[in-house]
Amino acid sequence: MDHENYTVVTEFILLGLSQNHEVQMILFLFFLLFYMIILPGNILIILTIQGDSQLGSPMYFFLANLAFLDICYSSVTPPKMLSDFFSHQKTISYSACMAQLFFLHFLGAAEAFLLMVMAYDRYVAICKPLHYNRLVNRGICCVLVGATWGGGFIHGITLFGLSIHLPLCGPNILDNFFCDVHQLVKLACANTYIVELLMFLNNGVVIIMCFILLLISYTVLLLKLWTRSSKAKNKVASTCVSHIIVVSVMCGPAIYIYGLPFQAVPKEKVVAVFHTVIFPLTNPMIYTLRNKEIKDSMWKLLKKKKKIKFLTRKRLMQNKTGLFLFPYKLVIYSQNGISENCRD
Repeated sequence: MDHENYTVVTEFILLGLSQNHEVQMILFLFFLLFYMIILPGNILIILTIQGDSQLGSPMYFFLANLAFLDICYSSVTPPKMLSDFFSHQKTISYSACMAQLFFLHFLGAAEAFLLMVMAYDRYVAICKPLHYNRLVNRGICCVLVGATWGGGFIHGITLFGLSIHLPLCGPNILDNFFCDVHQLVKLACANTYIVELLMFLNNGVVIIMCFILLLISYTVLLLKLWTRSSKAKNKVASTCVSHIIVVSVMCGPAIYIYGLPFQAVPKEKVVAVFHTVIFPLTNPMIYTLRNKEIKDSMWKLLKKKKKIKFLTRKRLMQNKTGLFLFPYKLVIYSQNGISENCRD
């Protein structure tokens, strides 16, 4: 088909998760609850780590960055999905669709690369403890975090470039609640074999390799722990298990969606919900429930905030009750008690 005959697509229609109004309201409340936990939970992790000098190790520095990435990642698709539950026709403009696709893969890839950096941190801490301060110092940590953002950007911009050049000839219905490469490829009116192959290499192969490398690294670490003392082994093993859970929850749905090239993925919307909405919740839930240091620091932070709020309120009350002027009575507080001067 000639390029002159292509129809310009300016917006897409999203079919969403359901067309039933009652089901949509239930889903809205369910996902709103998740979103209200994700944001405060990750913000609390960041504030706790930044406010406690005892959590100054590289592991917690990476964890704070992971929480920040979760906040950004959970802000790409859920807000639009929640607003669409109240829309009769769910539409998204072409430019917003491309932006959503870019940030989804940019931030998702950055998280995957950051999990690999966290695995490297645990490897050095367990296998080379004497060289830890030299191999994982503050400067190297900043470089590694910058590299994860750079790698995510390259991954996202590559998929964005492949998607924006797809020839779209008119059909503009996406059977999902957000824009992704699979749906756009289905709408293309040209041979997309090369594009799908490149997308698979950039998407499926990358996430599969990350998952395999992460599993191998944590398996090696857990085997290495058998030579340690019981107390140290239990503590480090708990940290590694937390990382493995996060890796599995993140990579599992991504592999299911992007690891099968040139094939329609059954139950894609259900898995996509797990990948884009449920996954960001795992970071605050798992790391706070399984990490004693984080839990203790959170309680200290909350108690400190509560105490400051109480003292501030008490001080305001003292300032207000120091002197009351009434139309017929002047009440003055003194050290010996209350003296009243009545003006009758």
